[in-house]
Amino acid sequence: MPKIVDHQQRKEQIAEAAWRVIRREGLEGVSVRHVADEAGISLGSLRHYFHAQEELLSFTMRLISDRVHLRIRSLPFTGEPRRDIEMAIAELAPLDEQRLAEAEVWLAFAGRAITDPAVRALSHQMHEELYAGFRGMIELLLSDKLAREGLDPEQETRRLHALIDGLVVHHVTYPERLNGEELMRIVADHLDSLLLAPPVPPPERIRMKKDN
Repeated sequence: MPKIVDHQQRKEQIAEAAWRVIRREGLEGVSVRHVADEAGISLGSLRHYFHAQEELLSFTMRLISDRVHLRIRSLPFTGEPRRDIEMAIAELAPLDEQRLAEAEVWLAFAGRAITDPAVRALSHQMHEELYAGFRGMIELLLSDKLAREGLDPEQETRRLHALIDGLVVHHVTYPERLNGEELMRIVADHLDSLLLAPPVPPPERIRMKKDN
């Protein structure tokens, strides 16, 4: 009986092979033949799933976003906005091998977007999706009346977006200068800066003891 092949699963396996090539050699090393060799399949088999290199690259880039979104949707959210936002952001950070692979490949595409119009269009789409996610986080703090007074949602969304992008770049490029724990500590500090200051408790009254 012929083996039933899951079409989506095979496409993801091919995309993961492309990730490995990109991490070793950059996007310059990606070709359908090279990726087919990495995936251990024939060129004809690869072309059954991807008719052109552009289609392969597009799927490879989109897979990163899809997997991040899937992980975030699967998180055990607590209902505490501050904690839940930090958990979601952690799924964007290169804190393990899977997320590091995604970050390295993403940065490779970001570099290519400067000169490649097709990659730039897809990169712009992903950028807007990320922005929308960060905007949702800020709006959640505002709707739950947890944000500090006078917070500008547009400005704070841009700041949060830029901060996470920068931290990912720094960690991937110079992991010896910024490890995962330090990265998340910076994220936590920034999130705390968005919140209302906790009320200051009244000073305790000092009870004077009477001399006997």
